[in-house]
Amino acid sequence: MQVLTIKDILRATDGEIAAKSGETAGLEFSSISTDSRKTAEGVLFVPLAGDRFDGHDFIESALAHGASASLTHKDVAAIPEGKTVIRVRDTKKALGDIARYYKKKYFVPSVAVTGSVGKTTTKDLIYSVLAQRYKTLKTPNNFNNDIGVPLTIFGLEKEHEMAVIEMGMNHFGEIRYLASIAQPDIAVITNIGMSHIENLGSREGIFKAKMEITEGFTDKNTLFVNGDDDHLRTAKSDRYRIVKFGMDKGNDVCAEDLVNNGLKGIEFTVVSGGRRFRARVLQPGVHNVYNALAAVCAGMHFGLTDEEIMQGLESCVYTASRLEIIDHNGIEIINDCYNSSPDSVRAALNVQKLSVKPRKVAVLGDVLEMGSFSGKAHYDMGVYAAESGIDMLITVGENARMIAAGAKDSGMENIVSFENSDEAAAEIGGLVRPGDSVLVKASHGMTFGKITDAIKEL
Repeated sequence: MQVLTIKDILRATDGEIAAKSGETAGLEFSSISTDSRKTAEGVLFVPLAGDRFDGHDFIESALAHGASASLTHKDVAAIPEGKTVIRVRDTKKALGDIARYYKKKYFVPSVAVTGSVGKTTTKDLIYSVLAQRYKTLKTPNNFNNDIGVPLTIFGLEKEHEMAVIEMGMNHFGEIRYLASIAQPDIAVITNIGMSHIENLGSREGIFKAKMEITEGFTDKNTLFVNGDDDHLRTAKSDRYRIVKFGMDKGNDVCAEDLVNNGLKGIEFTVVSGGRRFRARVLQPGVHNVYNALAAVCAGMHFGLTDEEIMQGLESCVYTASRLEIIDHNGIEIINDCYNSSPDSVRAALNVQKLSVKPRKVAVLGDVLEMGSFSGKAHYDMGVYAAESGIDMLITVGENARMIAAGAKDSGMENIVSFENSDEAAAEIGGLVRPGDSVLVKASHGMTFGKITDAIKEL
């Protein structure tokens, strides 16, 4: 993080010094932390209040262990010698206000990425492409919410020339807020699926929420969307530019002549106006062509050559637990347990079809935040699983019993169900064997990493 002064903090947050012990005029901050255990001289501690904790309880500890100052929206009893406390209306909002101020002060062009599925993979691909020419920052891991996006922005250093910022949401207004902080030059929407439909009511609602990313756009901004998506293809604006990518020839940037290399990835030809070149990604699945096309669009927008774009796609290092192929003692694990949706379950099953292993086992768990759509969505996943030709289905969780029901009604017999991931992890050794391809897929809250770890111990 580059330096912010106490004047910067007060200006950004409209805060005031509530307490001090020593001189504050020259106070500078080289880091901002929401973790009281990660404090040192030059750190501004931002205490966040959650459902199960309140960082305000650790203000005195953070200051005593090195932080130079702390924000607060509550009274603080006492502060150590030489420390400062700044009062703001709300510390979480202040974190975003500081990030917004920081992004303006240390401006670099940036790409915002959102969508129902594929956000992280798309972010990884865009980063890899842009990094062929520019020193680029990207969202680490899953730092894509109202805490993670500000912390990502604080990672901008002097050497950075570009930023790729992932944005997630599960309610209306969240993307609007994150975009107001990140102030992207261009935005990518990967698709409109059913993730978080419980809170947003319909795919139309999800489309509306994702489009919030453009609310600050002008004629200087560009939105890139998946033109094959039935909602995104309808996106229109006379305020900013829209570029559509996909496999349909009517898109502005197209993929043609696909060659599927199984679990080793996929090749295709990029066609955009007079530009035409061959590209390859090492992540399996046709759905990754769309993710790659988003990266192609970003590379073209920022002036990269065909060769730089091709190299970026092929050399991408992907975030773990997203269609991660692990070979362990003759068992092929398709580890896709970070998150889940009906669309991504179907995509993962399609990837497993590409395996050459003689027996295919799918371990599928609850997809969360589906609301009234849950029963049918899980049942349909079971139907699709049976039709995909897997040899054994293992379901985990209450909602996933409807996956089992859909598969059974579609003629599948080899089905085992567990209540939770602990039970499944304890029994998985008796269900899989060397020579199997095992897909592990569920929403993050199902803790399916336990099942992957149990297989890796066999």
